[in-house]
Amino acid sequence: MKRLLTLCFLLTATGLLAQQSGGTKEDSLQSGFKAFLKGTTIGGYGNIFYQRDFNRKYSEANLERFVLFVGHRFSKNISFFSELEVENAVVDGTGARGGELALEQANLKFDVNAHHYFLVGLFLPRIGTLNENHLPNSFNGNERNRVETFIIPSTWREIGIGYYGSMKRFPLSWSIGLVNGLNASGFQHGTGIREGMAEGRFASFNNMAVTAALLINKGGLRAQISGYYGGSVGAAPRQADSLQLTSGMFGSPVIMGEADVQYRIRGFNAKVLGVVVSMPEAAAINRAFANNTPSMEYGAYAEVGYDVLTEIRKADGHQLIAFVRYERLNMNAAIPANGVTDGTVDQQHIVTGLSYLPIRNVIIKADVRFQHTGAQNPALVFNPSPAALPYQQNNIFLNLGVGYSF
Repeated sequence: MKRLLTLCFLLTATGLLAQQSGGTKEDSLQSGFKAFLKGTTIGGYGNIFYQRDFNRKYSEANLERFVLFVGHRFSKNISFFSELEVENAVVDGTGARGGELALEQANLKFDVNAHHYFLVGLFLPRIGTLNENHLPNSFNGNERNRVETFIIPSTWREIGIGYYGSMKRFPLSWSIGLVNGLNASGFQHGTGIREGMAEGRFASFNNMAVTAALLINKGGLRAQISGYYGGSVGAAPRQADSLQLTSGMFGSPVIMGEADVQYRIRGFNAKVLGVVVSMPEAAAINRAFANNTPSMEYGAYAEVGYDVLTEIRKADGHQLIAFVRYERLNMNAAIPANGVTDGTVDQQHIVTGLSYLPIRNVIIKADVRFQHTGAQNPALVFNPSPAALPYQQNNIFLNLGVGYSF
């Protein structure tokens, strides 16, 4: 297993935590195993879970994700990778709850040698821990943590070119990417920059972005810093001028800095992550699009877990991980003069539960999430439903689910 993780680390942008990861056909193809040096490889992942919302007194179950991976190795040095995702089981065109069919990645990989390669196409930059490593058996809890869902958009993918390298005798790797920028007209209050992603669809290259990361992976320690700097106005100059927005390659920039540390020893694992996003021209974006864009947002979380079967199991591979995670995020930590403060996006979450892996590629999860937010701003409540409950700053969610990868 340690050898597998080392190979994945050196040759791919995917490295899963040792106590929870499982080899997939996608990992094996990227790792260059001889069994997958030729032909086409198929893999995938997915999850389904039940949730009880105690404030609403409502329960629902959802097949959240179904993803198929298809890879092909053309030659010793050239490979193709793709992932097609269906969210929420049915696609009916009525928005997020109506499902989504999307490509999560589609790129060509050019291996220079065992320590250097390029990706060209639609790919996932190395930012945070979840963007690349988001298989359901690679993280605790049924829901992805909110810091790496809204502050760092989960499965953040754009079109561009990425260079990945690692040192031969020192556990240091790096990545640099040049991708299309964001679209500030898509920013939405309460989801940060998430809806500004192009995701490979008619992405403007009037504005661009640079991403970079440095990663150390030594024994049980994994430490990373990463960053993003990119323009958010891809409109033509005349249109941008009419909206009084700064256009150009890095016009109306979005600036992100992130750092994370993970440590594992025997059955114990811990991780911490922090991220800050700055949008210095948020006032101009709000004036143009009236989307209440903040000038700064931040998020952080810390998690500890322990495999309670570490000392008692034999070579059967079973894992039972008890964990607790604290999340803190504020999507309007600082707002411009024309913005409106909303306490509901100033959030704290405590998530605790169990993750049971009968084999490394199948996971059964049970967790409880305790949520606390700031107060609701009445100025942001438009046409409330007569049946809507008064806003409550505290809530509890019970989640039960399963996930897999292959």
